[in-house]
Order: sequence, then structure tokens, then C-alpha cells
Amino acid sequence: MLHWQRQRRSSPGLEGAALRLVVVAVGHKMPAWVDEAFADYAKRLPRNLAFELIEVRPEARTSGKSVPQLLAAEAVRLAAAIPAGAARVVCDEHGEDITTMKLSARLRQWQDSAIDIAIVIGGPDGLAQSIKDDARLTLRLSSMTLPHGLARVLLAEQVYRAWSILQNHPYHRE
Repeated sequence: MLHWQRQRRSSPGLEGAALRLVVVAVGHKMPAWVDEAFADYAKRLPRNLAFELIEVRPEARTSGKSVPQLLAAEAVRLAAAIPAGAARVVCDEHGEDITTMKLSARLRQWQDSAIDIAIVIGGPDGLAQSIKDDARLTLRLSSMTLPHGLARVLLAEQVYRAWSILQNHPYHRE
């Protein structure tokens, strides 16, 4: 399990309590551009918005296990990687389709709630129902199928964009 956390910076950001967003993603050994892009957006965020990535090893698809068995094995590793007490947000093709402005409002709510948020990205076959059942929010990143590395980058960019909206930063344009 790879655990990546950006260096904290002393820039202004969300007012009030710190927010910890942890992306827990099935998959490892992503192309360098994925890691670089994720890190680039993460480092743009302020000190009081900790943005982390925890990679969870996928179950081998050559093991002869059924899809439910693969998902169950990954669910055990995902559950172990999600920080205790964190509110779970899962990315799923059947999730809620929200705009960037709505994500920005959610980001403000999460910051105000003073609890950690774990955003879960599944593997090639998605997520086990047990992971989905415990979600506070099920979010669809796109109606199109995305490679998992690109989903990480898209999520990181949208978190940065949502933060920039809250700061009246000119990055986002409507």
C-alpha cells in the first residue's frame, strides 16, 4: 500500500478548521504523468486542506476468482486503508452527477463538519457493495468510462477548482 501526502504549505486557504481529504484508490504503479498531475494539484491546496492519496493493491485478475470475490478482497484492503472516523464518498458510475459549483459547496460543508473525508476510487470492476453501502455520498465523476489514473487526476483538479471557487480565485470561470 502506497501512502502519499503532499508537503504542507503556509498559504491562506479555507477559513476555520482544517480539512483532511484522503483519496483511497485501488491501483498502483500508475504512469508518471498521473502521479505528477495529482501531486501538482495537491500542492496548490492550502496548508489547512490536507489532500492525500493512499493506493490499495488490486486483486490479481488472473487468480481465477469471480468478480464478487475480487471485489470482496479489495473491499477488505479499502476498509483497512480508510482513516477511522472518516466520512466515505465513493466514486461510482451510478452516483450523483454534480457540478463543480456543487462540489465547492460540499467542500465547504465538509470543512465545516470538521471530520475527515475519504474519497474511494475502485478498481477495474468497481467497488464492492459493502463499500458503497457505507458511503455518505456516491459521486459520478463522468458519464464516460475513465482510466483509473485519469479519474485520480480529474478528482484532484476538481478539488483544487472547488477550493479556488471558495477563495474567489480566478482559476475557475463561469
